[in-house]
Amino acid sequence: QVQLVESGGGLVQPGGSLRLSCSASGTIFSIYAMGWYRQAPGKQRELVATIPSGGNTNYADSVKGRFTISRDNAKNTVHLQMNNLKPEDTAVYSCNADLRMFIGTMRRTYWGQGTQVTVSS
Repeated sequence: QVQLVESGGGLVQPGGSLRLSCSASGTIFSIYAMGWYRQAPGKQRELVATIPSGGNTNYADSVKGRFTISRDNAKNTVHLQMNNLKPEDTAVYSCNADLRMFIGTMRRTYWGQGTQVTVSS
């Protein structure tokens, strides 16, 4: 089994910062891409940022220049540093990981349970 657990959400004032973390644990042979998505009330889930095992990161236009995604491959962890937060960033943030549990098995995407980020004065 594989588990992804997020941490770091909370309430922050506009202009503030938060750092989200997501750790993958369990039977993992290799992790390929990792990413962060968010879903605001009444809206569809949207991509925030992704980071492959090697190569360029990808960001939604709405967060470029404010958010930074990074990963620690040794710890199977992905982070999202969020600066200059805006009320429209309020959402449940979830991480995912595209991984293979055993050599030779199919790749599959796993999701965390999500963490609430609220930006409000």
